Amino acid sequence: MKTAMKKLIRGIVPASMLQRLWPWGSIHSRDASRNGWYNGKDYQLFPNFTIDPLDTFVDVGCGDGTACMFAANCGAEVIGVDIDEALMADLAKRLKKSAARQSQALVSDGHPLPLEDAIATRVVCQEVLEHVPDPRQFVSELVRIGKPGARYLLTVPDPVGESIQKKIAPPAYWAPPNHVRIFQREDFSRLVVDSGLRIEKRTRYSYYWAMWWTLFWGANKPVKFGSGETPVLHHWNKLWGHMVSDPNYAKVVDALDDLMPKSQIIIAVKD
Repeated sequence: MKTAMKKLIRGIVPASMLQRLWPWGSIHSRDASRNGWYNGKDYQLFPNFTIDPLDTFVDVGCGDGTACMFAANCGAEVIGVDIDEALMADLAKRLKKSAARQSQALVSDGHPLPLEDAIATRVVCQEVLEHVPDPRQFVSELVRIGKPGARYLLTVPDPVGESIQKKIAPPAYWAPPNHVRIFQREDFSRLVVDSGLRIEKRTRYSYYWAMWWTLFWGANKPVKFGSGETPVLHHWNKLWGHMVSDPNYAKVVDALDDLMPKSQIIIAVKD
């Protein structure tokens, strides 16, 4: 979740409650692992997106730096970029103590990126393009910093889940610096191809998160749910945990991921 959205939520829900509301525990980890995220054994941030010590890894809009730290643990050179100065100061400290070959944490809005041409072999941009005023210009910067042969991992929210959020999320969700557009699936692909990248893989991720957000905003004012984890979210987390643990529900889980994923994902290459 990006910095702006964290600030939005904190403005609606007290921090003490948010700590209990947010499902960073086993359900989140199991859902991510089920989809192949953060596979340290095979050095894959995501399936077909391997990172090795020879890579220069750049994460634009890196937030708290989870992907950066994964790349650092793979021994790569790591450059994190985000608009949040405090997050970048903290990330810089953590990267210095990591196994990264070299590291930087840069404060920038990406217009333009404070990086030279053709320096990166791995470029990541997750859940950022829906926030920016000019996605084409932003992606052109991502392409500019990539070397020939660089691989890109790009994600944006899926339009099905976003169309539901349009009806139930507070107005601030749809105002800068939060979400300012919904990417239809064909539009996302066209944006990537028109930038000069070649799409290698298209996929999706997490009905669990799409439904979690729907239930989170569903009561309109989550603060009225009461203290502690809301009953609805508690039951949702518990239900999904049972489903992903039971092989008999594997087809159901996959079908739901296809129906309403949280994110659409593209892996692309700069030829």
